[in-house]
Amino acid sequence: MIRLTELKLPLDHGPDALEPAICERLGIAPDELIRYSIAKRGNDARKKTAIKLVYAIDATVKDEAKLLARFANDPQVRATPDTSYRFVTKAPAGYDGLRPVVIGAGPCGLLAALVLAQMGFRPIIIERGKAVRERTKDTWGLWRRGVLDPESNVQYGEGGAGTFSDGKLYSRIKDPRHLGRKVLTEFVKAGAPEEILTEAHPHIGTFRLVTMVMSIRETIESLGGEYRFQTRVDDIDVAIDVDGSRKVKGLKLSTGEYLPAEHVILAVGHSARDTFHMVHDRGIHIEAKPFAIGVRIEHPQSWIDKARYGPFAGNKILGAAAYSLSHQASNGRTAYSFCMCPGGTVVAAASEEGRVVTNGMSQYSRAERNANSGIVVDITPERDYPGGPLAGIAFQRHWESLAYVAGGSTYAAPGQKLGDFLARRPSTVLGDVIPSYRPNVHLTDLAQCLPDFVVDAIREALPVFGRQIPGYDHPDVVLTGIESRTSSPVRITRGRDCQSLNTRGLYPAGEGAGYAGGILSAAVDGINVAETLALNLVPA
Repeated sequence: MIRLTELKLPLDHGPDALEPAICERLGIAPDELIRYSIAKRGNDARKKTAIKLVYAIDATVKDEAKLLARFANDPQVRATPDTSYRFVTKAPAGYDGLRPVVIGAGPCGLLAALVLAQMGFRPIIIERGKAVRERTKDTWGLWRRGVLDPESNVQYGEGGAGTFSDGKLYSRIKDPRHLGRKVLTEFVKAGAPEEILTEAHPHIGTFRLVTMVMSIRETIESLGGEYRFQTRVDDIDVAIDVDGSRKVKGLKLSTGEYLPAEHVILAVGHSARDTFHMVHDRGIHIEAKPFAIGVRIEHPQSWIDKARYGPFAGNKILGAAAYSLSHQASNGRTAYSFCMCPGGTVVAAASEEGRVVTNGMSQYSRAERNANSGIVVDITPERDYPGGPLAGIAFQRHWESLAYVAGGSTYAAPGQKLGDFLARRPSTVLGDVIPSYRPNVHLTDLAQCLPDFVVDAIREALPVFGRQIPGYDHPDVVLTGIESRTSSPVRITRGRDCQSLNTRGLYPAGEGAGYAGGILSAAVDGINVAETLALNLVPA
């Protein structure tokens, strides 16, 4: 087959327009096109009055070799890549070695465990939180009643933090083996809509993610995998080998059990702070890494749709509009949009008592009143928290605690109208934009719970963003704080073999270990690490 990319047609093109457009682009007669399918579909909205749909097409044609030779210098016409997944190894019949252990059931741990189970290694999955249905009830307990369960919330539990998000399934990672396609295919098998295989910016939404996570668990269990919920890993038993090197020997669990284990994937999320402390205490190599901190911003979705799509706002094919913004501030910091959620809500994402954290979430329909996004500012260990590997955790906790107090010490989020934020005065009443955060928003001055350099950079960036998206800096737009869990504040360093730099048998993986950001990249990293582990168990 031939992959034809960047094929552009008008937004309102008819169902019969693709075939002649393919033939015209390839310079072939209609009878030379045997069949075709859509590989990807996106849109080009740079000209609001002439929005185009942009296709990648897989086509079967007569004399494919001749056509490819004719387009040898055209990067938009190439042989269709082979995106099929092939297992790197399989467990031998009757495999009786120690079962691999996966710590964490977020996207990384979930796909790592699935691939290990499909290869026949019957992994054990340890998750400190609850199964996803029970966890959802606890999460709603915070959103509706202001009651936080420190072990079952947006951060902890089956599915990980990505379960309560927009469910975005695209990434800018390098993926030469097309592991992302394996992830999307498994998601479709688990109940995701098939269109995620072809949309340029696919998403799922929270409600569908819940049922998908359950379906993948059922598959893993049917293949011999074993889940242990509400079980925390309190310690990693590290032994010293005869050559003086360190290796994993077993795990001490919160249930009091000691679990022998020699191959452990550490796939905890970016908020597993007590685990990071334990890893550090055990002498496992860990270092501080950059992340970002800021606020959530909310606009009526209709404003964003009109600004992005002009007369085509509300078009069903285009759906709710998204955006991506960035500004290099005069203080040397970069302020940028993060985790933009069209037609979604701002949600309470705290995992520790006495602290307030915000995040964004959307359902598959993206039909809620407001658009929301993080507006965050980059921070680095060397410049902002140079106190050691765990200093970023202390930095996050400090500002989250101040946000809790600024919100009235009730898990309400501190909020402020954009006009008041720019004018350096506390907000006392809302305007045209109604915030979506629950349990409540307490109007105040957000500058009291953010570093000065973050406040300055965001104040400078907002008017710039308003020139790029009309209405973005409207004075009634609402900011809520704080957004502090953009990524892990640490990296549990590993080598090319995916094992800890100084502790053999420990495979740090995913977002919490500092090797991914978002559902898709975390899941891809989980597959990659699972494959490496499997090859160590059974060399190819």
